[in-house]
Amino acid sequence: MDRDFIMARIPHRPPFLWLDRVLELTDSAIRAETTVSAELDIFKGHYPDYPIMPGVLLCEAVFQAGALLIAETRRGKQDVQGVPVLTRILGAKFKREVRPGDLIEITAALKEQVGPAWFLKGGVQVGGKTAVQVEFACALKGGE
Repeated sequence: MDRDFIMARIPHRPPFLWLDRVLELTDSAIRAETTVSAELDIFKGHYPDYPIMPGVLLCEAVFQAGALLIAETRRGKQDVQGVPVLTRILGAKFKREVRPGDLIEITAALKEQVGPAWFLKGGVQVGGKTAVQVEFACALKGGE
C-alpha cells in the first residue's frame, strides 16, 4: 500500500507526511516504513555537522501510523466521522539515532478504545533495533 493509499485516509501531505508504504494493516495494528531522505531541510539545522532525525518527528511518524490505523478501522462507518487527532502523549523513550538515508519501520497498535478516544502504542525501528517507543491517545475531530 503506497502513498496514494495513505493520503486517501489521512490529511497529512508532504513535506509533513512521514509514511511511504504500509507493509501490514490489521484491525488492531499497522506496520509501515519510510526512507529518511538526506535532502530534508531539517538536516540543514538539526546538527548540520552530525545530522540526526529529530525525535519529535519520529514520534510524528508513529502518530500518523496510528491515525491511519484508526481511519482505516472507521472507514465506511457512518456513525463516527472526522479525522484522528493526537490528544495526549503518555510517554516517549528515545533509544537510537536515525540518520539521513536510513530506512525506518514504524508501528502502531491499538491498546484500548474508550468512547471517542483511542489509546495506542508504537515505535520506530532502524536496522531492526528500537529507535523510539511512544504511547499516545487520539480522538476524532471535525466532520461533525
